[in-house]
Amino acid sequence: MSLWDLRGNAHKASHFRQKRSRPVEADVPRREEVKFEDVRLYLVERKMGRSRRSFLTQLARSKGFIVEDVLSDEVTHVVSEDSHASSLWKWLKECAPKNLQNVNVLDISWFTDSMREGRPVAVETRHLIQVCSTSTPVTTVSQYACQRRTTTENHNKIFTDAFEVLAESYEFSEMEGPCLAFRRAASVLKSLPWAVRSLGATLDLPCLGEHTKAVMEEVLQCGRSFEVEKILSDERYRTLKLFTSVFGVGPKTAEKWYRRGLRSFTDILADRSIHLNQMQQTGFLHYGDITRAVSKAEARSLRNIIDEAVRAITPAAIVALTGGFRRGKEFGHDVDFIVTTPELGKEKILLPNIINGLKKQGILLFCDYQASTFDMAKLPSYRFEAMDHFAKCFLILRLEASQVEGGLHIAEGDSRGWRAVRVDLVSPPVDRYAFALLGWTGSRQFERDLRRFARVKQRMILDNHCLYDKTKKEFLAATTEKDIFAHLGLEYIEPWQRNA
Repeated sequence: MSLWDLRGNAHKASHFRQKRSRPVEADVPRREEVKFEDVRLYLVERKMGRSRRSFLTQLARSKGFIVEDVLSDEVTHVVSEDSHASSLWKWLKECAPKNLQNVNVLDISWFTDSMREGRPVAVETRHLIQVCSTSTPVTTVSQYACQRRTTTENHNKIFTDAFEVLAESYEFSEMEGPCLAFRRAASVLKSLPWAVRSLGATLDLPCLGEHTKAVMEEVLQCGRSFEVEKILSDERYRTLKLFTSVFGVGPKTAEKWYRRGLRSFTDILADRSIHLNQMQQTGFLHYGDITRAVSKAEARSLRNIIDEAVRAITPAAIVALTGGFRRGKEFGHDVDFIVTTPELGKEKILLPNIINGLKKQGILLFCDYQASTFDMAKLPSYRFEAMDHFAKCFLILRLEASQVEGGLHIAEGDSRGWRAVRVDLVSPPVDRYAFALLGWTGSRQFERDLRRFARVKQRMILDNHCLYDKTKKEFLAATTEKDIFAHLGLEYIEPWQRNA
C-alpha cells in the first residue's frame, strides 16, 4: 500500500470519527427562526451540567426561543435545575445583571412545560424559585400607603390604568371589596421606583391578589388586558361613566337613568319626567368647561381670587390650597381651598361673606353652601363618614383669560375669553386646621390607609376633625400635619409624595 493510500485511509477514518462524535442534529435547524422576541432565556449550568445545557439550548432554539449564552440585562427568564433557592440566589447575586428584580427565576418545570406547548407558558407560583428572605435581603414595601412615598413618575402606568378601570367597574356595581383591592394594588405599584417586567418581581409586594396578578400576567404577555377591554366596550360601563361625568350626578342616579333605557345626554334632556336639580342643571350647562382639566396656572389665579376675597373680610385669614395641586399635580378636576381665621369661632362668618363678595364681582356661576354641623361633643366618631362636618361650599366660578398667566386651558377655537371652573371651599375652626389640611390634601387612597393604620396599628381614630387615642382615652392635639404623623409614629411624608 502506498503512502498516499495510507494517508487516504487515515483521512477517511478521521472523518468517520468526527461524524460519530457529533450530536445528532437532523431535527435541529442550523439557523433557527426566532418566534418569541420578548422572551430571553438563560440556562444555569450549575447542577444541570454542560452537555445537558447544550442539548436544552439547542432544543429551545429549535422551537423559536432566544437563549443567551451569558447572564445579561437582556435576560427575562433564568432557568435552573438547582432547587436550593439560597445557594442559587447567592450565585445569581454575585454575577447578577442590574435588573435581577425584574427577572423570572424559574424551575426546570417551566422550561419543560414551555417546550411541550411550543411557546412560553404563563409563569405560575409553582414554577418560581423564590428568594429566601433569611439569606437575601429584600426591600420591604408596606401595605399602608402612609408608609410609602410615591415617585414623581408612575413606572407602572400600564398596570395601574387597567386596575383603575376594574376598580371603577366594581364601584358602579357597588362591590366595595374588589374595588378597594384593585385601588390598593394600583397604589402599591405607583410607589415603586422601577417598572415591573415579570411576575417574579412582585413576590414580596403586598396587596396583589390572584385577580390582580392575573391581569398583570396578561398585560406582560399580550401588552393589554382583555378583561379591561371588555369592560371598556361594555354599554353599561360606558353609559354610567358618561352620566357620572356630569357635575352633581352620582353612581346611583346614573344607574337609575340607565335602567330607564337612557343612553345619552340627549335622552336625559329630552325626558320631561326627569327633574334635574340645580347642581345637575349647572353641570349640563357648563359640561365642556367642567370636564376639561384645570391647569396649575389656573389654580394659581383662583388662589389669588379667593385670597383677595378672604382678606377683604379679615386680613389675618389663613388660606391654603389643598387637593391634587398641593400634591404637585400639573392638572386637576377642581381646585380646593381651606379658609379659616386665627380667632376661634370667627371662621363661621367666612364662607357666607366670601360668597357675597364673589357675587358682587359677577363671577359666581353656581353655589351650594352647607353650614357647619361640627360638634366636638359628638367626637370621636366610630363610624366613617365620607364628608366632614365643617362649613363648606361647592362653587363654579367664571375665570377670565386675562387673569391667567399663559392663558386659559380651553378647547381649540374657543374664543369666549373665559371658562367655568369648579372650586371647593371648606372652613374648619383653627384648632382643627391641621386635621382638615391633612384630610383635604389626599390622595383618597393615602387618607384611607392613614386612617386604617391609625385604627389597626395604633388603636387610634383619625378623621378630618381629630385624632383620638383609644388606649389613653384622650384627644391628641396637633397644630401641623407633622404633629399628627408624630402621634401615629410615622415618618412625615411630604404632600407631593402622597399620590397613592
